[in-house]
Amino acid sequence: MKRRTFLSGALSAATASLFARAALAQQSGHAMSGMANMSGMSGMSGAMMHAQTPLAAADALPAGAPLATLRTLANESDEAGHFRATLIARPVTRPLLAGQPATTFWQYDAGDKANDTGPGIGPLIDVHEGDTVEIRFVNRLPQPSTIHWHGLPVPPDQDGNPMNLVAPGDERVYRFTLPKGSAGTYWYHPHPHMHTSEQVFRGLAGPIVVRAANDPLAAWPERHLFASDLKLAADGTIPANDMMDWMNGREGQFVLVNGAREPRIDVVRDERWRIWNGCSARYLLLAFDDGRAFAHVGTDGGLLAVPREGVTSLLLAPGERAELIVHAGKGESRARLMAAQYDRRKMAMSHGSLPPTPSAALAQMQFAPRDEAPALPAQLRTIEPLASRGKTMAAPTQKSVVFSEVMDMHAMHQPGASQSGMPRGMQFMINGTTYDPERVTLTSRRGEVEHWTIANHTDMDHPFHLHGTQFQVMSRETDAKRVDEPYLAWRDTVNVKPGESVHIATVQDVAGERMFHCHILEHEDLGMMGTLRVI
Repeated sequence: MKRRTFLSGALSAATASLFARAALAQQSGHAMSGMANMSGMSGMSGAMMHAQTPLAAADALPAGAPLATLRTLANESDEAGHFRATLIARPVTRPLLAGQPATTFWQYDAGDKANDTGPGIGPLIDVHEGDTVEIRFVNRLPQPSTIHWHGLPVPPDQDGNPMNLVAPGDERVYRFTLPKGSAGTYWYHPHPHMHTSEQVFRGLAGPIVVRAANDPLAAWPERHLFASDLKLAADGTIPANDMMDWMNGREGQFVLVNGAREPRIDVVRDERWRIWNGCSARYLLLAFDDGRAFAHVGTDGGLLAVPREGVTSLLLAPGERAELIVHAGKGESRARLMAAQYDRRKMAMSHGSLPPTPSAALAQMQFAPRDEAPALPAQLRTIEPLASRGKTMAAPTQKSVVFSEVMDMHAMHQPGASQSGMPRGMQFMINGTTYDPERVTLTSRRGEVEHWTIANHTDMDHPFHLHGTQFQVMSRETDAKRVDEPYLAWRDTVNVKPGESVHIATVQDVAGERMFHCHILEHEDLGMMGTLRVI
């Protein structure tokens, strides 16, 4: 269904125009004024009324403080190869806006201020391949929750899936062992169906680093940048999603790095950066505003086989991670790390698309090199192509995942359409249906290499995420033209553009039920998710 046909015929052209203007106002972060006094608007949905709530100014948070170092979750175990800790999810308050009450976030912490890492980010879990991890999770939220170990190869019953909820006031222990070859950059966040987006935008997320015994980049100083998104009202509250947030995925007026706006980073020698896109829906097209190049050395599931030098921009969809080598250069200079403009084709309430989200500064950079940099290794690791392994089989199993969406504008415009937890009138689907916890969408055999095709039949970008394993992108196809992926890498999240099909190779090694879904969290909550049964 085309967007131009979404608008119900019962709505007048004037009302359509009004909704388009509302979408543009929401896009730019400005509040609408005077809408409630306009004739004919008495039946407008509560979602659009949210547009009247003024947002804090885009410069209301201070910028330029030194980049905060992520706090590390303390290991309570003194046993070699064993990591044991506690994570508590609970409301916390922080003063953010001068003259306003403190803002209430939901945060992960260990019950002490030593593990308090700032708004929108929990403590770093720093572990090694081979470690047995034991995390006691305590839920002090007003909603059921879980912890999903995004990207980690953990057993299904330990992966925080929506069928394994922890009720308010309850707790559970997650236990798993990290296998050899799992070194990489991961993260953790909640995964309760219909509550995931809210719990993440209120602050529940945190980084994970799994380290290898023999790391070819161990000599490089390592820096961590965890990006999160914050939508903040002028009174210091975190507002609920409005209709546009549900439709396109929530983007706030602030994109934070390690919990702060535009922190300052001083680079005195070449550095290894791990970057997380922990935003609900914001795409990060990473680039320096002076055009300087960096090396791309790792993806979600760890290092590339060989470094990619001379890269000037890199797209991270929501949920994706990357490892970079940032070069200090040969002289003093300044630059800004940017989330450059990227058009993901967000929907308008009438027809067509909204303008792209404007570029945003992520960090203020100052380069003052002092040391000579070592040369990057020509080979970082050995990666076996799954596609080649699949070719040894008679016929690799093929699977198809199709993203689609339907917008019932008449239902969306009814009074109170977004006031009952989930907005009415929106369906984001996989293979023609919305998520049903009682339905198995696909079935796989343990240990069998499969070729999946992820097809986007909508007219906006959707990032695909698969639980339980990493996969390799083989190729991308648009208008019947198939192009091989230019580099080999392990991933668990990949962006799929409108009209595009992405071909991946993957294998599941543990039996049980897994999730796969769009990682725009509002779309996941609205049904763009399926269950994979591994037998």
